[in-house]
Amino acid sequence: VQLQASGGGLAQAGGSLRLSCVASGIIFSIFDMGWYRQAPGKQREWVVTVSSGDTTNSADSVKGRFIISRDNAKNTLYLQMNSLKPEDTAVYYCNAVHRRSTFVNYWGQGTQVTVSS
Repeated sequence: VQLQASGGGLAQAGGSLRLSCVASGIIFSIFDMGWYRQAPGKQREWVVTVSSGDTTNSADSVKGRFIISRDNAKNTLYLQMNSLKPEDTAVYYCNAVHRRSTFVNYWGQGTQVTVSS
């Protein structure tokens, strides 16, 4: 199983970035997918998820700014990040959890997002 995240980089405050996560080795459509992030010196935190049924939930800190989506035909998860803030700076990880068992879950390798003020 591999979750390959990409799209991170440097952005200015107020700017946008789009992250992608390509999954292989799993039946993508039956997994709930999510993005987490970890800032330097902090614990990893949940950002946003999209269920196998396309229901989305997001943390209050990103609500209205970040949009998660999935393309099951391409086995790809996306995160559109708008109105970026310096506090969004972190390594972003994609996560896959089987819709029927939370014991079956996988993590990607992470992609760095840096937002300058």
